[in-house]
Amino acid sequence: MIILGVNAYHGDASACLLVNGQLVSAAEEERFRRVKHWAGFPTEAIRYCLKEAGLDLSGVDHVAVNRDPKANLGRKVAFTLKKRPELRLILDRLKNAKDWATIEEELAKSFPGESFRGKVHHVEHHLAHLGSAFYVSPYEEATVVSVDGFGDFASAAWGVGRGTEIEVEDKVYFPHSMGIFYQALTQYLGFPHYGDEYKVMGLAPYGEPRFMDEMRRIVQLRDDGSFRLDMRFFRHGKEKVDYEWEGGAPKVGRLFTPELEALLGPARKKGEELTQRHKDIARSVQAMYEEAFFHLLNSLHARHGLDALCLAGGCAMNSVANGKIRRSTPFKQVYIQSAAGDAGGAIGAAFVVHHQLNSETRHGFVMDHAYWGPHFSHEEIDQCLQDERDRLEAEGCVIEHIGEEIELCRRTAEAIAEGQVIGWFQGRMEWGPRALGNRSIVCDPRRADMKD
Repeated sequence: MIILGVNAYHGDASACLLVNGQLVSAAEEERFRRVKHWAGFPTEAIRYCLKEAGLDLSGVDHVAVNRDPKANLGRKVAFTLKKRPELRLILDRLKNAKDWATIEEELAKSFPGESFRGKVHHVEHHLAHLGSAFYVSPYEEATVVSVDGFGDFASAAWGVGRGTEIEVEDKVYFPHSMGIFYQALTQYLGFPHYGDEYKVMGLAPYGEPRFMDEMRRIVQLRDDGSFRLDMRFFRHGKEKVDYEWEGGAPKVGRLFTPELEALLGPARKKGEELTQRHKDIARSVQAMYEEAFFHLLNSLHARHGLDALCLAGGCAMNSVANGKIRRSTPFKQVYIQSAAGDAGGAIGAAFVVHHQLNSETRHGFVMDHAYWGPHFSHEEIDQCLQDERDRLEAEGCVIEHIGEEIELCRRTAEAIAEGQVIGWFQGRMEWGPRALGNRSIVCDPRRADMKD
């Protein structure tokens, strides 16, 4: 059975391919388009995944997508009737649902002559996140947690995975979201681009958490482990925030209100000098996220008593918080999907569908590495260098083939020790945003000038 998993019409568009319950390939569209966090339909990622398996679209039995426009419908209706958001917000949600309903049309347009005869499955966004971690983990039973911005009207979900089933226990629904909290404060600190949250995480160690009283006004923790936002500080619950998810770099409009500036002081403009106040706010944002995150995890461990935790969702890219799980909670075993953000939803959706169709037993697949992307033979690399030789040599490059791996490593180590910056290319490309040694830029971390 062949299942194509897809994350489309959102940032980090991606695809993966399962063959009889085994992951064969997975890649983000940005790697082919050369646009970071590329949003839209992942045509080139799908093309690569099919090529890796020697298939075309006609050989695919099922397509699994990590959104379900019908999910949480009652919550959507209740919110609309109670809160009466502006019409543009409602129309935007309806358009997004329409995009997801046209998967077959998009496949036909992108792959003419390759008739897809299978079935399309829509998997609720957070179930796909949970599946992306649990179904590829080594655990038969685990607490499962997804925390992100939003997907299918929810920002977090948790429950228990057992064997081939995931039981979703509860969710946090729109408009409350720790992902939006972090993203809005990232914008406030002068980092406006989609995916800039890592800059705040990196800035945080240079500050002190002296804005925690203010942060606890913005985020309230509840007795059941969940959280709520004070919506006076955010725009998205009442008015339309401009998002662009199609055919390029994703863009997100301003998420915070003037009330946030009244609470914390003027927002930093892009390019403005970073002051100690900005660093202290960054530290406080990170500390507030960790407080809410560990509050949820500790509540779930007390409820279920399981030692294993599977984690996904965009907030699971917060490696600083992840590194503290074992000392800040009782969990002893932790598995985190390497593409924890929306890209990983393609894998989760595919495995959810696989286990819905094969519910008797797990197929023994464990995702114990992140190398699922394109690879190139020595012959292909040599040919590429020969084709580009004149241009490279004109720019001062020297092409040299080093046949022995030991000699290659020795020369590389010498270059790093001399302060040079090395591009290291081998094997299959990484799945997820972390450079893990196959497509890496390497330098000497002992040298202060390497920070420049």
